[in-house]
Amino acid sequence: MQVFSTFETTGFLEMAISTLEKKGIQKENIFAVSLDNRAEDRKIFDTLHRSDGTSLIDIGMGLATALSVIGASIGFKLAWGPIYWGLIGAFVGFVIGFAIRLFIELVVKKNKRVLKGKHSEIILIVDCEETQAEFIEDVLWSHFAIGVAKIK
Repeated sequence: MQVFSTFETTGFLEMAISTLEKKGIQKENIFAVSLDNRAEDRKIFDTLHRSDGTSLIDIGMGLATALSVIGASIGFKLAWGPIYWGLIGAFVGFVIGFAIRLFIELVVKKNKRVLKGKHSEIILIVDCEETQAEFIEDVLWSHFAIGVAKIK
């Protein structure tokens, strides 16, 4: 039977391994693998298959609406008329809002785009007998494993 678990890189992992060795699990039956963390930056623009839930056009749509109403109102007195000035106002408002939102995402929230929460950094694999599996699982949970799985 094999018991798989994931840990952050902390002293609790080493304590769990030493506890397992003290209880009779041989070193040859304990295997730890380090995971590589994401090296590339998070994407700003969404694709068809991936979305982070952040909208870049929300401010742009609001400003487009506001400036189109203002442009149409003022357009009654201008040469091109209210329709053209309403469309020009909508376009200018959308571009300004999109630029504001893009600036906020790229500059202000740059540090917040990293993954949050606990991250698995090490996978610990323990080969054992079925009778030892419950004990090993308890030891791993008590030493703050992020996740534990048993496979026969």
